[in-house]
Amino acid sequence: MTKQFPDPHMVTFNKVGEPALGYLSIADDANVPFKVQRVFWTYHTPESIVRGRHAHHVTEQLLVAVTGRILVTTDNGKGQVQSFVLDEPNKGVYIPPNVWHTMQYSHTAVQMVLASTPYEASDYIRSFDEFIKVWGNS
Repeated sequence: MTKQFPDPHMVTFNKVGEPALGYLSIADDANVPFKVQRVFWTYHTPESIVRGRHAHHVTEQLLVAVTGRILVTTDNGKGQVQSFVLDEPNKGVYIPPNVWHTMQYSHTAVQMVLASTPYEASDYIRSFDEFIKVWGNS
């Protein structure tokens, strides 16, 4: 039996603080739907570059624009395409393993990714045609 995952969706982290002192946001069991096994970040990505262009067999991710703006586009392989704009550091987008996703960044964007698994190259589906074969009819 295949585990059912929620669709891609926005996640809002609590925002604690005030303008005079600054803010703090917290990622924990209350707002991250998986145990975090890996954290990585991307930065200085040219605006003309589209990153991602893959899906995962197993890994769940939560993408956050720590600074700047990121346009995240998801495709579930069954005709449902969604776009999310990340431009506040207290918001993220949940990406389940059965979803093709791409990201485009403003030059100043820093993206932090919380992932449910350690890196494993075999978990990536890097061909859209292969993604459709794996997830398009399930």
